[in-house]
Parts: sequence; structure tokens; C-alpha cells
Amino acid sequence: MENRNIAIIAHVDHGKTTLVDRLLQETVVDARTQLEDRALDSNELERERGITILSKTTAVEYCGIRINIVDTPGHTDFGGEVERVLSMVDAVLLIVDAVEGPMPQTRFVTSKAFEKGLSPILVVNKIDRDGARPYQVVDEVFDLFLKLDASEAQLDFPVVFTSAVEGTSGLEPDELQSNMSPLLDLMIDRIPPPNVKKGPFQMQVCTLDYSPYVGVIGIGRVNRGSIKTKETVLVLRKDGSEQKARIQAIHANRGLGRIELTEAHSGDIVCITGVEDVNVSDTICDPNEPEAMAPLEVDEPTVTVSFCVNDSPFAGKEGRFLTSRQIRDRLFTEASHNVALRVGSTAEPDVFDVSGRGELHLSVLIETMRREGYEFAVSRPEVILQVKDGIEYEPFDTVIFDIEAVHQGDLMQLLGERRGEMIEMHTDPHQRIRLTYKIATRALMGFRAIFATTTSGTGIMTYATAGYDRKIDGLEVRRRSGALVSNSNGIAVAYALFNLQNRGRLIVGPGAPLYKGLIVGLHSRGNDLTVNPSKEKKLTNIRAAGSDENIILTPPLQFTLEQALETINDDELVEVTPKSIRLRKKDLDAPRR
Repeated sequence: MENRNIAIIAHVDHGKTTLVDRLLQETVVDARTQLEDRALDSNELERERGITILSKTTAVEYCGIRINIVDTPGHTDFGGEVERVLSMVDAVLLIVDAVEGPMPQTRFVTSKAFEKGLSPILVVNKIDRDGARPYQVVDEVFDLFLKLDASEAQLDFPVVFTSAVEGTSGLEPDELQSNMSPLLDLMIDRIPPPNVKKGPFQMQVCTLDYSPYVGVIGIGRVNRGSIKTKETVLVLRKDGSEQKARIQAIHANRGLGRIELTEAHSGDIVCITGVEDVNVSDTICDPNEPEAMAPLEVDEPTVTVSFCVNDSPFAGKEGRFLTSRQIRDRLFTEASHNVALRVGSTAEPDVFDVSGRGELHLSVLIETMRREGYEFAVSRPEVILQVKDGIEYEPFDTVIFDIEAVHQGDLMQLLGERRGEMIEMHTDPHQRIRLTYKIATRALMGFRAIFATTTSGTGIMTYATAGYDRKIDGLEVRRRSGALVSNSNGIAVAYALFNLQNRGRLIVGPGAPLYKGLIVGLHSRGNDLTVNPSKEKKLTNIRAAGSDENIILTPPLQFTLEQALETINDDELVEVTPKSIRLRKKDLDAPRR
């Protein structure tokens, strides 16, 4: 059967996964079967957060042609997933919101597609939204392509208008059909079939999957020749080593499942089992004709944190895996298939440096590990600097703020303090303002909570990487308030917390377990304050009516993992266990601090 290979790329929340749902509903799933929303987002964290974290492959059949589809993440922190899967496809489906238009991540993923020489099909999605401006969005996309130095073939892109939620599509925004046929027809007509290369077998592993029954599964596109099950192959690794293996099974994604194949040919996207310790970027080829493919290149990480063995008095009470060996093995296993992640040892045997593409990239790893039963401590994220000719460069982001006009002055003042550079400003008919800024990555750490407060929760903040630029001297972005630090072990008491809440915002409530060095609140002033949250009221045999105060406590702050990482200072850690997220001082001993 003839194939088409395409990747779906877009900014976060522009409707990629929902569009795939509709294509599956029309071409694969029986009409009597109810397809679950975001069917490809099978990861638990993906469903909770409503975002795609890992790229997924599937296939649909239409008019006798099989269309292999790769759904990619839309968040900039998972851009490594986009970069490595583009080598498997022959074109891209660029989805843009009919109201928002091109956003920061739209530019990033499109530039990566153009670097690979891929031509786009533009899908203007969410055409049913109030305020949709389809033709203006098409013009904005064309302007974006010009800025990215697109070729003439890439500028001659076809356009289809859709509402993935309603399952409608059409070549004109006011002539929509109640199905996805116009989009599917366009994909068949405009996407070139795979370039079938004859010769000895060769494929590159672009992504990995895992099964408890067969182990690691290598997923990639057959670049040349063909392969059958039980055949012997040679694995060429990035470090130059070689390993012989035998293909146990070949599978291909079809709809929501996988089918077993006896043979795969050039241009097919397949899943191969039987190769032990296979890694992303490995080349699997004919042992008689060994030829390694160029290693997959992704942008370098921009943010780093330190993973430490938990040495608090509560160590081992809630987690199952807490030794340095267990944490090390887990981190290096993750780095073997998460190509945008870097893991390195340090001079201290129980501390590991982990670098990623952003706070969200790292926090997803931390959350995944704590759910698996790991227990550890994490330091404050720090940006990775580059030095060229004696000059320091730091990572920057392009950020779009969509706010109400009344908050413009306050937001611009905050961004000015963080040395942000305004690039564009637009006002829409609904009295909302869109500000586009270029700002240092470290200036954005901890800013999301401040932004939400400043805009009363009505603002929308989206960003994408803008590369490196000269380091801004004198820019210090740290928590301005000190910490309320416990000086005792025990249990937090309501009486003590009542007397402490005038000193700042508490982050623990009555009955919370305590240890020396645990942060129990944020001080209203800039210095740290050592306190005793377990101090009880002294009891006497003297009682007088009305002498006891009515203890009313303000609800403590509840930090998410990302908020905790943004809140801590350099001398503090986030203690992560399967049940708790605590803030603590690196040095638990008060006199030494």
C-alpha cells in the first residue's frame, strides 16, 4: 500500500491532538465506538496537564493510501521531541489558531521543519471561535515564512480551514464540510510519497517505547532496503561501538493499536523489538553493509538543576528508591532516550547535574520519578551560560503576553525591572493587548505567579526559546522575602502558627511534621527568621473568661512542583517524595547557616 508520512506541528493548545482524534474517528474507529478525547495522550501527566509531552505515531487509511501521522508536543520545553521526529516524515501539517495566529512556538517548530527541507500544509484551526480571523492569520503565517527564509516551494503552501472540535473542514472558511475529507484529500495530493531507496537495509531509531514483555522498542523510519523478522542486523551506536542483534518482531502503528508485520520496506515507520539497549540516534543496518546515518542533532539544554540524595530526617519514610545508585541509574536511563536531557556526575557522589530545555521539561521528569517511588532533593534551576571569545551569553525567550488594557502599565513596569525588550504591541477590538517581549530566561523564573497576580488571573503568557544573547549584567532575580525556618523537630501546632502568621505567609498547617531546617513560611522581610512552629501554649490552673484568643489561621500556601522550584533561593532545596513536596535549607544546622 502506498504511504504518506507527515508530522503535525503547532504552538501549544492550537488543536494538534484533537485534530488527530477526528482523523482517527473518520478513518479507523467504528462509528459505534466512542473515541476517548485526546486518545494519543496516553501518558498520565499528559492527561492531567492537557498537553502533549511525548511524540506519538499512528496511521490512518484513506482512499487506499496509508497516512502515517506523528503528533508532536507544542510546548517549547519539549522541542527536542519535535526535532528528532522530523527526520521520519516528508512534510508537516502546521496548525495555527484562527484567533491567536502564529505564536512563539509556531516560529520555532516551523524553522526546524524548514531546516529539514519539509514543505508545510497550513491548517487554520478553531474556525468556529468568536473573533476568528482566518484570512488575516494566513497572511501572518506567510509573513512568518518570509522571515524564516522559506523557499518558493514552501511559500506555495496549501491552506485548509477546520474546526477539530466540531469535525468540520473546508478550503474556504465559509464552505465547511461536516467531515475531514478536504484535509485528507489535500494531504494525499500535496504530500510526496516516501523516496523508496533500494539497497541494503538501514534505519535510524528516532524515538523509543517500552513494554514489560519485550523490553525497549525502537521506533523509526526505514531509510533504505527492507527487513524481515528473525533477520540479523548490526547496531551502530553514537559512540562508535557496534552490536549484532536479531529482530524478534516488527510492528506498525495502525489507529490506536499496533499490528505485527513480517516485513518492512523503505519509507515505512515501524517499531522493532529484539535489540537490547537500543538508544535514540542508533543506526540499525545490514551487517554486511555497515553504514551509520548522521546522528540526530537537537538544541542544547538551557537550564540545569542538581539532583541530590535526600539527607533530611524524613529520608526513607515515603519513598522506595532513595540511594545515589538508584537515582543515578534512573537519570542516565532517562537521558538515553530523552535526547534534549543531559545528565552528569559531580565531585560529590550523591549529587547529579541534570540539564533540560526549561523548567517544565525538568519538572515533568521530577514528577514522573516521584510517582515511580523515588525520593530526592532538587536545587534551584540555573541557566546555562555559553562563553565565546571571553564574552558570556545567556538564553533568551520570546514571550507573548495577552492581557486586558487596564493591566498594561503594571506589567510593563515589571518587565522593565527584568530588563525585557518590547518587540511588538497590538490591540484587538475586545480591548485586550498583546505584548511581545524578548527577555532573559532567568528573568522569567518565578514570574508566572507574579504575572497571574498582576493581571488578576485574566492574562495569558506563552513563550518559546529565542536563542542566546549577551548576558545582562546586574540582573538579579531572586525571591525578595526571607524564609521562616523551623528550629525544632516535632509537629506544627495551631497556637504557634497563629503567632507566626503575622511574620509572613505560612506554607505548613497544623499537624504537619517538622524538622530542623524545614521552611515553614515566607518571611515578610528580606532576612531568614528561625522560628518554633511546635511551641504549645503553657497550661496553668488559672482560667478567666474571655482571656483565651480565638485562633483563626489563614490557609497555608500550597505550592505545585513548578512553583516550589521557582520559589527557592540558592541556599535552599525542594525535598521531593511520592507523597510530599517540602521546602528546606541546604544546611539544616542553624549555627552553620
